[in-house]
Amino acid sequence: MTSAPPPPPPGEHQGGYYPPPGQPGGYYEQPQKRGSGMAIAALILGVLALLTCWTVLGGILFGLVAIILGFVASRRAKRGEAGGRAMAIIGIVTGLLGLIISVVIVVAIGAFWNSDSVQDYRNCLEQAGSDQAALSACEEDFSDDIRNQVDNP
Repeated sequence: MTSAPPPPPPGEHQGGYYPPPGQPGGYYEQPQKRGSGMAIAALILGVLALLTCWTVLGGILFGLVAIILGFVASRRAKRGEAGGRAMAIIGIVTGLLGLIISVVIVVAIGAFWNSDSVQDYRNCLEQAGSDQAALSACEEDFSDDIRNQVDNP
């Protein structure tokens, strides 16, 4: 009659991989990958950049951080140190789109604010002072000027 081998000492080979005979003892452990937290953060910030691009600060700030985190997370995933490369790339793309849209909005607002129509309107308001009839005339002239520019580009 053969007897069963004695149980392993506590903490050794319990519930794990037993090495084949002749091999050094212990478990075979795969190197642990880091999490994909940076890629998730890039994705979330990229989506926020798109959603808040009209607030300028949101689009630019969230977009830049999403792009930076996305590139770092993508490099780590490419080297096998972390997961989530697809999320990192999507974070880069959405962050870049939010950033571009915000910059376009800033340029458009700046161009409008410095346009001749707005300058004329400002000058008219200064000259009108507190005269309500003159202020109303300034508003009508400005509205007509903008309408003419939209109708006849």
